[in-house]
Amino acid sequence: MKVRDMSLESDRKGMLGEQVLLRIYIGERDKYKHIPLYESLVELFRKEGFAGATVLRGVAGFGAHSMYHTDRLLRLSTDLPMVIEVVDERVRVEAILPAVEEMMDGGMITLEKIQVWRYAKKRSA
Repeated sequence: MKVRDMSLESDRKGMLGEQVLLRIYIGERDKYKHIPLYESLVELFRKEGFAGATVLRGVAGFGAHSMYHTDRLLRLSTDLPMVIEVVDERVRVEAILPAVEEMMDGGMITLEKIQVWRYAKKRSA
């Protein structure tokens, strides 16, 4: 068994340990200033220097209106569920929440405490 090489993470050490996972649940068709909301949110997190953000596209789901959304071929228009996940320090996440909420029209935001075990760039080939 190989022991983890901590030198790979030395420049990212501040991310290790207890952090916060921000999850934002929206619809694929949600917009902010005529741009897909998920793109606007990811760009906001990038500009603000967050550790990273990931957008996940769901195959089915429902929200506050209980309308079922699916990716079935027979359906002509879809509004699939989207989840944006962001991990960073609690203080940074809580500071950006008002801006995120202002951009959203519906949806859901959750926060949970997590432990970051590894956060590193890819090794050079």
